[in-house]
Amino acid sequence: MKRWIGVALAAVLAGVAVVAIVTGNEGDDRPGLTVVRGVIGSEKKPFFDDARVRAAFAEHGLRVEADTAGSRQMVTDVDLSRYAFAFPSSVPAAERIKQDRGASVTYSPFYSPMAVATFEPITGLLETLGVLRNSPGGHPVFDIAKYLEIVAKGTRWDKIPDNSDYPARKRVLLTTTDVRTSNSAAMYLSMIGYVANGDDVISSDEQIAKVAPILAPAVLDQGFSETESEEAFENYLVQGSGKTPMMVVYEAQYLSHVFTADGRITPEMRLVYPSPTVLSKHTLVPLSPPGSRVGELLTKDPELQSLAARYGFRTSDPKAFADLVARTRAPAAADLVDVVEPPTWERLDRLITAIDSTRP
Repeated sequence: MKRWIGVALAAVLAGVAVVAIVTGNEGDDRPGLTVVRGVIGSEKKPFFDDARVRAAFAEHGLRVEADTAGSRQMVTDVDLSRYAFAFPSSVPAAERIKQDRGASVTYSPFYSPMAVATFEPITGLLETLGVLRNSPGGHPVFDIAKYLEIVAKGTRWDKIPDNSDYPARKRVLLTTTDVRTSNSAAMYLSMIGYVANGDDVISSDEQIAKVAPILAPAVLDQGFSETESEEAFENYLVQGSGKTPMMVVYEAQYLSHVFTADGRITPEMRLVYPSPTVLSKHTLVPLSPPGSRVGELLTKDPELQSLAARYGFRTSDPKAFADLVARTRAPAAADLVDVVEPPTWERLDRLITAIDSTRP
């Protein structure tokens, strides 16, 4: 009898597994679909894994499969001959891939400003330090120039006057991903590099030599850094201010959870905007005709554009994003003005190399 029950239970469980597999792949396993494999930044993986996104591609005869890698890794380490498209998170990386692979076109279907994810009472302490203030539009602004002054002084949280809320015995430093592999860290370096270079984009080796020693503590003194942005943001969501009091993120990573109201953004979490900031323009480089088709659909298909907005990305249709912000009362800045461009790939790479060479 027990044996019969065990066999029956196994059959039931197997049936459940089959149902789960079929449901999970609904819209993505139709016969005759063209499989298109690409490599993407990890922050876009939830979007590409969404069943609605898969179904939208399937309507156009495609099954898109995506591996993840750091945007900088796509240039330096990834064998791109295996893929129909590369989809890094910045224009400099995409332009370098375009040049190296002889691509004739790129697609930029959506973008995301760089932001800082933090917590209460960290915001209050940043106000005490003069790093955080409100913009005329009402969103909180993280002053990069003031922050670099704090970094240069080696200020620690537990040494901030009257700080009984977060007496951590560690430096006041933004957490980032690994600058050697990840675009979000490279965009952070672009922002602080712009300020350290006298409010100008770094454009010469002489400027790199001058600012690298200033920037190195902000990059290297963090200690260990995750290689991919999605894994790093997960640490922020799960482990809280004890491990990650403030982190450089893509705005979309934070807002995607606000838009879906999934409960992962808790009441004490805060989103603030660096001044200056950089727009991370997610740029697809087609490496074959099917890859080009993916780029066209992401840029022009209304359903895919709408779904991208639900994942926090700003698209060519500002209304879709604005409607989501209004409906959810998301803490998104509507009037970002202090936006700067990153250096070229070559200059940014040399700056990273110069900073990395100072590691003990």
